[in-house]
Amino acid sequence: MLQNTLPNTGFVRLPQILSVIPVGKSTWWSGVKAGKYPAPIKLGANTTVWKAEDIHDLIAKLAAEGASK
Repeated sequence: MLQNTLPNTGFVRLPQILSVIPVGKSTWWSGVKAGKYPAPIKLGANTTVWKAEDIHDLIAKLAAEGASK
């Protein structure tokens, strides 16, 4: 399963997320702004990450939404 390519804890960067959630960068950032996707954490001027736990929760939520359709 693709979800296993993400660590269970820690931080992940956008390319790791987009490898398991099939959306483009601009769609991802629009979803973050709209509150559909988790908020990022800025570690530095050029380093943005997300908590791996938040991404796993998002994947489970998207899977549940897909199953209910």
